[in-house]
Amino acid sequence: MTQFSGLPFIRENSRLIFVRILFTVRLMVTMRNHWAIILAGGDGTRLQPMTRAITGDNRPKQFAPVIGGTTLLDQTRRRVARSVMPSHTFIVVSQKHRPFYESLTNHVSPNLLLEQPENKGTAPALLYALLRVATKSPRAIVALFPSDHFFNDDEEFMSHIDTAFNAVQVRPETVTLLGITPTSPEKEYGWIEPQRSVIGSAVRSITRVQRFWEKPTAMLASSLMERGCLWNSFVMVGRVDALLRMTREALPAMYADFAATTWSFETAAERKAIAELYLKTEDTNFSHRVLAARPQDLTVMRVGNVGWSDLGEPSRVLATLAHLGVQSQLAMSAS
Repeated sequence: MTQFSGLPFIRENSRLIFVRILFTVRLMVTMRNHWAIILAGGDGTRLQPMTRAITGDNRPKQFAPVIGGTTLLDQTRRRVARSVMPSHTFIVVSQKHRPFYESLTNHVSPNLLLEQPENKGTAPALLYALLRVATKSPRAIVALFPSDHFFNDDEEFMSHIDTAFNAVQVRPETVTLLGITPTSPEKEYGWIEPQRSVIGSAVRSITRVQRFWEKPTAMLASSLMERGCLWNSFVMVGRVDALLRMTREALPAMYADFAATTWSFETAAERKAIAELYLKTEDTNFSHRVLAARPQDLTVMRVGNVGWSDLGEPSRVLATLAHLGVQSQLAMSAS
């Protein structure tokens, strides 16, 4: 009988292996429908004195190692890869910054590097990228990320993204913003006011958006913080069709112009079609013209302490370095 004593252990091991394989397969199937867009086309002029001191040129902050030994864009790419396959990640850049992102072509497919003729704001950049996603995967769930923000805890933050992906599967008609729990009444950030909810103060709770507040006064910022409002990270997750529908409702003329170029995508005619389109495209902010205009399409998830900063001013870079316990004489001299 002793020769068969190991059979229960073998059966239990086989069950565990089967469960692990099943989980991996399901995860791969789920991730196949997940896409990401990284916005890297901004000029970052407010931080140029600091980035010039770090790099010796006028590159935007996303292409500079502002914190840590790699660029903010590379940090964003690594962060996003925790939840979205690199082959499903579009990066939007602007042509005049080519010397600073040219090295990306060694790691990123040309079809995933979307080059704008010029920076016309976040709305054209997102609309271009969303239409590119939609042509590849009409039912994709898309996460949108700025390329120049800092998170002290990438793993914790991206776990919120995973929760948002799951939430969108349940409610595919809504777009979920990630709102950062504030640590101070910051005047320079945009704020999201959630609708009142008994669970609204809990981390990872998802509630409807009431309205947006952009760069409030000190008194109003204190009031917003007391009322449970959140910093706007400009990170969001939604079905590609829901994001496009929301954009079409807010910016019908721009949407029609961009939709008219989809025939050229991934052909030799695309560059010319996009160049001609951008000549008549106005500089347009997605937060102001789309999100603020369509709160009824939005929910917001409360994000806990992930050490977020938009690094929009030298003072915020220095504050982040101080929080990390990093001494940077170069950063000090550049502020």
